[in-house]
Amino acid sequence: MLKILSEMLQEFSVKFNKKRNILVQKLKLEQLGRIDVESFKKVEKTPLIVVLDNVRSMHNVGAIFRTADAFLIEKIILCGITPQPPHREIHKAALGATESVDWVYFEKIEGALQYLKNQRYQVVGIEQTTDSQMITDFDFNQSSRYALVLGNEVEGVSDEALPYCDAFLEIPQLGTKHSLNVSVCGGIVMWEFFNKLRR
Repeated sequence: MLKILSEMLQEFSVKFNKKRNILVQKLKLEQLGRIDVESFKKVEKTPLIVVLDNVRSMHNVGAIFRTADAFLIEKIILCGITPQPPHREIHKAALGATESVDWVYFEKIEGALQYLKNQRYQVVGIEQTTDSQMITDFDFNQSSRYALVLGNEVEGVSDEALPYCDAFLEIPQLGTKHSLNVSVCGGIVMWEFFNKLRR
């Protein structure tokens, strides 16, 4: 079944591109014009920090680093049981983004969030709560700096973090499941903030 579907999509793609009368080729890495790590460190960042609150999976941590690199995120704060680089399993998903994206570790989430509030970041918990709003309804302020708190794969944002959050956002979901994988959720939310905050 999958093979048939794949062949149908391929056939459609060929027909579609013939219709447009162009030859489509994938770009090579050197054609993408990506910056190096040294340049990344110097470029203006999106005014956004991502806080990982007891995220246990090294794959998720690596994937969040890679997405943070893509959207020029200021920093990642790792808290509690969240694994820290360098580690082979994190590197597999991060593909070197642990070298470009700044990060720091806090043992306690409370210390991390108090530090951010002292630095005048708006702390936003990505969680379904009695006070959450859809990210599509959030009023982004371009003069603010934000910190997004992403929680544990099972428990979500910790109870200890809740009092420090200035707002709670959730992603609209219309299917049968009530949550997304934390790295997928992080990718969607980072894109939304990047899209709204980049000047």
